[in-house]
Amino acid sequence: MAQLTKLRTSDAQVEVARLQEELHMRDQLVQQLSQELFRLVKGNQDFLPSADVSDRHQAEVRALREQLQGVETQVAFYQDQIKSRDEEIHQMRQTVQELTDRTRMLEQVVQELPKIYKQKFSERMLAVKERVARIQQENRQLNAELQNVSYRLAVRTRRTQHCLDLPTFPQSMLGVTPMASFSEA
Repeated sequence: MAQLTKLRTSDAQVEVARLQEELHMRDQLVQQLSQELFRLVKGNQDFLPSADVSDRHQAEVRALREQLQGVETQVAFYQDQIKSRDEEIHQMRQTVQELTDRTRMLEQVVQELPKIYKQKFSERMLAVKERVARIQQENRQLNAELQNVSYRLAVRTRRTQHCLDLPTFPQSMLGVTPMASFSEA
């Protein structure tokens, strides 16, 4: 888009420069002719142009005026084109500025997103960490109670049995002859 704008601007500037140069050259020619005519008429009072020469000069002046009018029309046309292109360039620059501002804003938002996500994640994780800590505390407390109850149960069982609690296996696992367990002895 910027390249297209540069090309249009440079083309318009080249055309304007060419037209200005042509207009300047024609202005110089008109001025030279006017000076020459003025010098001839003013400087030589004895010189009274004949009707034929006068008609020829008037025809040349008319032709020059017509050319000048044509050039002025062209200049007005090109000035209108330049004006419309200048307005277009102004609008494009304004659009570019708006897009640049929007791009900067979006870049800033994109740069801030990780911070925002990190902050939101930390806020959410805080509640999760608190809950995990509570559950771990409850778990430790329940574990301590379980160990306490297991210990008391083991102490009661030992008081009531006074014997060693050995496992008993079914006869089929032991083979043909049954063995006496220590608890039976």
